[in-house]
Amino acid sequence: MSTGFPHLMSPGRIGSLQLKNRIFMTAMGDNLAEDDGMCGARTRAYYAARAKGGAALLTVGSVSVGYPVGSNCQFQVALSGDRHIPSIKGVADVVHEHGAKLALQLHFGGLVAMTDMKEGRPVWCPSVPLPPKPGDVIDGFLPEELAQADFAQVKDVQFKVMTAQDAEHLIQMFADAAARAKEAGADGVELHGGHGYIFSSFISPASNRRTDEYGGPLENRARLLLDAVKAVRSQVGQDYPVWCKIDEEEFGKEDGIRIEDAQKLAKLLQEAGVDAITASSYADQSQGKYHSGSNIPHKPELMIPGAIAIKSVLDIPVITSGRIEPEAAEKYIGEGKFDFVAMGRKLLADPELPNKLKAGKPEDVRPCIYCYACVSQIYFSKNVKCAVNPETAFERERAIGSGGHKHVVVIGGGPGGMESARRLALKGHKVTLLEQSDRLGGTVQFASIAYAPNERILNWLKRQVAALPIDVKLKTSATPELLKSLNPDEVVVATGAIRTMPPIPGSDRANVFSGDEMRSLVLGENLDSLKGKTSWTTRIAAKAGSFTGVTRSPELIREATKAWMPLGDKIVIIGGELVGVELAEFLAERGRKVTVVDEAPRLGAGLHIVRRWRALSEARDLGVVLLPGMKDIAIGADRVTFSDADGLSHVVEADNVIVAKGATGNLALAESLAAAGFKVHTVGDCNGVGYIEGAIAGAADVAMAI
Repeated sequence: MSTGFPHLMSPGRIGSLQLKNRIFMTAMGDNLAEDDGMCGARTRAYYAARAKGGAALLTVGSVSVGYPVGSNCQFQVALSGDRHIPSIKGVADVVHEHGAKLALQLHFGGLVAMTDMKEGRPVWCPSVPLPPKPGDVIDGFLPEELAQADFAQVKDVQFKVMTAQDAEHLIQMFADAAARAKEAGADGVELHGGHGYIFSSFISPASNRRTDEYGGPLENRARLLLDAVKAVRSQVGQDYPVWCKIDEEEFGKEDGIRIEDAQKLAKLLQEAGVDAITASSYADQSQGKYHSGSNIPHKPELMIPGAIAIKSVLDIPVITSGRIEPEAAEKYIGEGKFDFVAMGRKLLADPELPNKLKAGKPEDVRPCIYCYACVSQIYFSKNVKCAVNPETAFERERAIGSGGHKHVVVIGGGPGGMESARRLALKGHKVTLLEQSDRLGGTVQFASIAYAPNERILNWLKRQVAALPIDVKLKTSATPELLKSLNPDEVVVATGAIRTMPPIPGSDRANVFSGDEMRSLVLGENLDSLKGKTSWTTRIAAKAGSFTGVTRSPELIREATKAWMPLGDKIVIIGGELVGVELAEFLAERGRKVTVVDEAPRLGAGLHIVRRWRALSEARDLGVVLLPGMKDIAIGADRVTFSDADGLSHVVEADNVIVAKGATGNLALAESLAAAGFKVHTVGDCNGVGYIEGAIAGAADVAMAI
C-alpha cells in the first residue's frame, strides 16, 4: 500500500535482528510489574497492544538486574534471578504473536535508585556526590502531593562507593541478566548507560571524581560500561543483538557530559562490540524544568542534533527519540541522519500509530498533547497512564468491544461528549450528539488557544465523530421535551462545569473578565453580555472573526493575538491553577506584564507535576510574577490589592483583571433528566473539574457501562 512514510516503513537491522520498520517503542518505566518484579496479565496486555499496533521493536524499560537492589520504582520489572524468566517469556510470546520483536533494557539505578533510598539501602556510586545545587523541584509539588511523593519517604541517603570487587559483581549481574533475557525469548538487550544511572554516573565527570582506573579520562570513566558490554557479549554470543543507551549531553551541569564525550564513548562502545547506540540525554534534576527538558523533552526534536553527531562517527545504527513527529523522522531517516526513531508518549496515546502511517492515514493517529500525565506517575509509584488514551495500562478493562444495540443520546460536544459518542458508536450503539452552541469542542476550544497541543486532540475528536454514524445536532438545547421525542434508551450528560464569579470585592468592575467572558470575547460568542466591558469596535472585530471563521481556529487566534488583543498592558490573573498558569504564559508571550495571584499555597493545580515544573519555570522566564499564598484579594479601578502570609499589604497595577477560578461541577441537567425518568450517566467536568484527562477517562468508563 502506498504510504507517505517510505523510509519510516522500510525494514532495518540491528546486528542479526531484522526489523520490519524503523519505529520502536522506547524504553519507559511503566510501574506495571507485580510482586517481586514479575510481569503479569496487565503487562502482557500493555505490550501486546503496541505490538499489534505495528511497531517493529518494543523495549521493556528499566529491567532491574539486581532487584530489589538498584531499583528505581516499586513495581519495576526484574530479571535478577532465574525465577523471572517465565514472566519475561510471557511478554516475549505475546509480542512475537503480533509480529513485533522484544528487547529488554537492563538497568541498575545507582545514585537515583529510589527504592534503595526508601528502603534504607546505600546507593551505589562512583564517588560520594557533592551537595546538590539549590533547585525548585520541591516547590513544584502541591502540599497534598508531598506526602505521596517517593522522595518524601526517604529519611536519609547512604552511599556505597564502589570497589573493584563491587564493579565485578555489578558486571556479572548484567551478564547474567542478559543470558536470562536470551533464554526468555527476548530478541535483544539494551544496556542503560544514561540518565544518571550507574554507568552514566561513572561516565559523567560531574559525578565521577575517582582517581583509580575508573576515574579521570573518558576511557577510564567508561571502563565499567565497556567491561559490562564485553561480559554480556561473552554470555550471549556474537550474534545476539546488544546495544547501549547513552547521554549525548547533560543539560544544566557545568561539568557534565558533552556531545564530544558522547561521540568518543559511542566509538569505544562500537569497538567493544555493541550493535547500535541509543542517543538520549540527561540534566540537572534539581531544576524542575529539566524533567521535561532532557530525556522526555518538551522542546521538539531536542535530541536530534546529538544523534546526528553520534551517527557521523559510527558504522553501526543510531536510535533516537524525544518528541519527534513522524514527518520529521521520515525526513531524517531518509537523509541517513539516524536509523530508527523510538517513540514513547506517542505510542501511549495511540498504539496503532505505525499501522495507521503504513495505511496512509496519519490523520487518524490519536495525538499526544505532551501533558506529562504518563511520566508524572512515576514520582508517586503509580502505573503509567495517558490523558488522551484511557486504555493505556487498562487494555483489558477499557477495551471498546462490540454488540451495542441501544439508542444513546449524548449531551455536550466537548471532549467528554465527543469521546463518549465515539466509543459508543464504535461499540455499535445508535448515537445522537446534542450541542447547544454552533460548534463542537466545548472549553477545549479556549484551552487550545493558550496551550497549542490541545488543539490536536480537539481536531482528532472532531474528525473521528464526523467519520462515524453519529447524528450531530448543533444549536440544540437538550430539553426534556426533545429527549422524549428522541426516545433514547440511555442518556450521557457531558455538559461541563459551571463557572461563577467568586465573591471577590470589585469583581463587578468593567475591567474584570471572568473565564466565561474571556471565552466569549475570544471565540466571538454571546458578545452582547460584554457591552459594559468592551468597546463596540472590539465587539465588531470579535463578531467579524466569528463570521469569517477565524475564531473557529485556535491556531489563527494564536497568530492574530500576537498583533492585537483587547487587553491592556498590565494584567492580573486571579487564580493560579492550570488555566491561570497557561493563560499567564500566553499573555506574557504577547508582551503583557502579568501577575498571577492566588490564595492557594502552591500554584499549578491541574497540571501534572512534570508539566507544572516546566510551565511555572517558563512563566517566570517570561517575567510573570507568581504570588501564591495571598489573602484579602480585592480589585480596584486600576489595581489589585492583597496581603501576604505575614500580613503585609501589596498593590499591583492592573489595566485588566482576569478571574481564572470559580469552576465547579454542575449536575442540574442530569438530575432533572433523571427525575423525568431517563436513565442518565454523567461524564467530564459536570462531575467536577477534571480537564481533558478526566473527561476522556470518564467517557471510557461510561461507554463500558452502557
